[in-house]
Order: sequence, then C-alpha cells, then structure tokens
Amino acid sequence: MVTLDRRTTGDRRSGVDRRQRNEPVAVERRVLQRRAKVNRRRQIDPTTCERDYTAEEIEFMNALDQYKRASGRMFPTCSEILEVLRSLGYEKRSPQPSHTSQ
Repeated sequence: MVTLDRRTTGDRRSGVDRRQRNEPVAVERRVLQRRAKVNRRRQIDPTTCERDYTAEEIEFMNALDQYKRASGRMFPTCSEILEVLRSLGYEKRSPQPSHTSQ
C-alpha cells in the first residue's frame, strides 16, 4: 500500500500574486459594471394568441400580468387570482331563484 501526502511539500505557488499588478491590458475584465435589467417583451398568452380577446379578457390578463410583476410571483395561487379579480370589481352573486313551471 502506497501512501502519498502532498501537504508536506509546502506551497508550490511562487508567492507573487499576479492579480495585484497594474499592467496595461487590451480589455479590462475585472471591473465591469452590472448591466441594467431590461424588461423583456412578453405576450399575454402565447398559446392562444391567434384568437381575438374581449375587452374584459384583456383587462383581466393585464391585471394578472401587473400583479405577477409587482409581486415577483410567476405562478399566483388561486387566492391571489381571486384578489386580482376583486381588485377589478368582480364579486360573486347570490344564486338567482329558478322559475320552473309545474
């Protein structure tokens, strides 16, 4: 059985840290500024974009998209979708009595 312990040889680096030198370079890559976040252009619903939407559908899809952007949640829960619907003024109606002739 052979045992090899490389830790006893010491540090193999030369001791000169090349990152600290101020040598001129063609392109400085160490101090790049972060790029600004660009809002990507999104379609409302790419799977059904071939049909014409009603004004109510477009209003709801825009409100939901605005909620997603504001909250940072790409997949809102059912409760959050109800919250968006209520913010648009929708409310559940009480059931209408049915008129059946006997």
